[in-house]
Amino acid sequence: MSLPLCNSISPERAFASSRNFSDSKSHRLPYLHIQNSDPGDEELAEPPQQSLLFLIRGFWPMAGLLSYVIRRLLFMIPVFLAVSILTFLIANAAGSPIDIIKLGIRNLSKSQLAALNQFYHINDPITVRYFLWLSDFVHGNLGQSLYGGSVAAKIGPWVATTLELQLVALVMSLGIGIPIGIYSAKHQYSKTDVAVTSASIFGYSTPVFLIGVFMIIIFSIDLHWLPGNGAVSPYPPYWWGSYFADEVAHIIMPATALTLVSIAVYVRLIRANVLEVLRQDYILAARASGLKERTVTFKHALKNAVTPVVTVVGLTIAGSLAGAPATETVFAWPGLGYQFVQAALALDLPVVQGITMVITIVALIFILVTDLTYAFLDPRVRLS
Repeated sequence: MSLPLCNSISPERAFASSRNFSDSKSHRLPYLHIQNSDPGDEELAEPPQQSLLFLIRGFWPMAGLLSYVIRRLLFMIPVFLAVSILTFLIANAAGSPIDIIKLGIRNLSKSQLAALNQFYHINDPITVRYFLWLSDFVHGNLGQSLYGGSVAAKIGPWVATTLELQLVALVMSLGIGIPIGIYSAKHQYSKTDVAVTSASIFGYSTPVFLIGVFMIIIFSIDLHWLPGNGAVSPYPPYWWGSYFADEVAHIIMPATALTLVSIAVYVRLIRANVLEVLRQDYILAARASGLKERTVTFKHALKNAVTPVVTVVGLTIAGSLAGAPATETVFAWPGLGYQFVQAALALDLPVVQGITMVITIVALIFILVTDLTYAFLDPRVRLS
């Protein structure tokens, strides 16, 4: 019994149709030419656009991250300009630099007054003075201190001292806060969890300068265990017998005071994130597959629980830098905050302006780094 379709086409027509299909060079599949019976007639090839397509696909994630960086930098420009305008206006409202100089040098000559007027552009409008000051700042010229010396040369060592304290406190906060938060989440509603939560609330609500005062009274004045001020002893004998140990002894109390405040934020955030992640379906599937609880917690749950902490790290450091004057003044730590207070008390306005802008830039850099880290860990951020 023959099929009707086969009966309607003769063998000669079927053979001719197959030859015509084989001889046609215009028929091709995607990225593949149909070869003829002659192997040398046409080779297997790919369109020339394929290499360019693969190149674009390879650089596409980098292009997305680069566009994200550019957007974040553009967002920071208005913040920088707003802080610079406020800083300049407040410094000018405090008084003229020449009037402050007259408080210390009462017998200025007319030529000296004329030179000071020209140096500080006193006769120019305030808008002109602002743009002149901003232009000098962008080019690295932070001005001259009213008590002599370049502001930029003075601020350099202070920045290093402040960053040293902030980074040590950050490492201590993350190194202690993350394990405590994980343990508290794994033992939810236990006595340890209640104690950790209560201590976190207490630490977050207590001002850092108050913690510093208590620590100085207890560990420095009463027990004589640690030095209560400065970053290093000015001359021997050093604490604990060496210069390096002396630096460690001086940084313990201020770093611990900052840690006790910031660790409360990390503990509560890690605890909440771990509790949320442990209820996800993929965690239940990992447990059902027979993985150890340690593997489930540290390999699968911790990565997603720690990612939101990256953003909080940048905000916490920015807040610590903003509160550096109080923290560093309590411990007489010779950083930006302590020198800011000293310059404000002495009415050294160029130094006050320079320190304010440097703290702003450092805080913006930390926020940018945390944003980039978060975007690197979570591609959805930069794609959105």
